[in-house]
Amino acid sequence: MAFKTDFETLILGAVASGPLHGYGIVKAIREGSNGELRAGQGQLYPILHRMEQEGFLEAEWQPQGSKPPRKVYRLTDAGAKALADQKRSWNAFSRAVDNILKPSRRQVQGNA
Repeated sequence: MAFKTDFETLILGAVASGPLHGYGIVKAIREGSNGELRAGQGQLYPILHRMEQEGFLEAEWQPQGSKPPRKVYRLTDAGAKALADQKRSWNAFSRAVDNILKPSRRQVQGNA
């Protein structure tokens, strides 16, 4: 079944609002889901590197003054298209699950 652990879509969604470094992506996922979804940095970086190689993300090193530079990721056009496709798929999946989980009229009338 789709959407068990679709971290790629979560990453694309987090970066869609603007460039973020790895910890910023983890934080955006956690805060955006009210703490329900957590992505560990150990899981994140291999996925980020693969998504960069696949052309969904661009990365650049950003200087931080006296601290070491950090890698910041931004969405590419291909990444934005993939995100839009995933949103459409997620919405269809969500509607289908919702239809199954909500009581049907027949069940409600039978219980009345």
